[in-house]
Amino acid sequence: MIEVLVVDDDPNVARINAAYVAKVDGFHVAGTAHSAAEALLFLREHPVDLVLLDHYLPDESGLALLRRLHALGMETEVIMVTAARDTATVRAAQRHGALQYVVKPFTFAHLRGKLDSYAALRHELSTAPRSGATQETVDRVFGSPTPPGGTETLPKGHSVLTADLVGEVLRGAAAPLSAQEVADRAGLSRQTAQRYLKLLEGAGLVRRRLKHGETGRPVHLYHWPRPPN
Repeated sequence: MIEVLVVDDDPNVARINAAYVAKVDGFHVAGTAHSAAEALLFLREHPVDLVLLDHYLPDESGLALLRRLHALGMETEVIMVTAARDTATVRAAQRHGALQYVVKPFTFAHLRGKLDSYAALRHELSTAPRSGATQETVDRVFGSPTPPGGTETLPKGHSVLTADLVGEVLRGAAAPLSAQEVADRAGLSRQTAQRYLKLLEGAGLVRRRLKHGETGRPVHLYHWPRPPN
C-alpha cells in the first residue's frame, strides 16, 4: 500500500481529500494534518510515501514546507493540491520538486488519475531491469508528455506543470474556451496560454475549431476531447 498524508488547513477539505484517496486502490491514508508544524511532526514519527500538500497553511506556506522536507532528506513525494494558481507558485513548486500540481476545485476523477499515474510510475521504477531505466521510462517519471508517434520531451522553455495547468482548465470546462478564457482561468498571460494550447494541440491532446461571430475576426476555441462512454 502507498501511505499518504493529507495536509490542508481546512479540516473539512482534508477529510474530503482523504476520502478521495481512500477510494483509490493501492492507497492508504496514514493521517491528516492542518499546519506545516503538525505535518512535519507526523512525518518524523510516521514516514509516508506521498504527501498531498496545500499551499495555504496557517504557520508557513506549503512551498516552505516542501523545501524543508527536501532539506531534511525526507524521502517522501509531494503532490501540491491547492487553490493557488498563480504562475510564480506553480513554477516554485516545480523547482522545489513537487511531482504534480492539482488546482482546486478538482474532481475525484482528476485526482484519481494523478494517483494512478504516480502508482504506475512507482511500480515501473521498482521493476526496472538492473541495466537501468529506458528513456521512455525516464520521460514518464519526469512528466514529459509523449506525442503520438514519438517520445519527445517538452520543447526548451516549456514547463510540464504549466502544460498540465492549461490541460486541467480545459478538462474542467463545460464548453470550448478561447485562449483568453484559458489564460484568465489559469492565471497566465494570453500569449503564454496560446503557446501551451498550440503545444497540446500539436501533441494531439487538445482540439481546436473556429467560431465565426456576427462581427469581428473568428475566434479559435479549444477543448479537451472526452473519452466515449
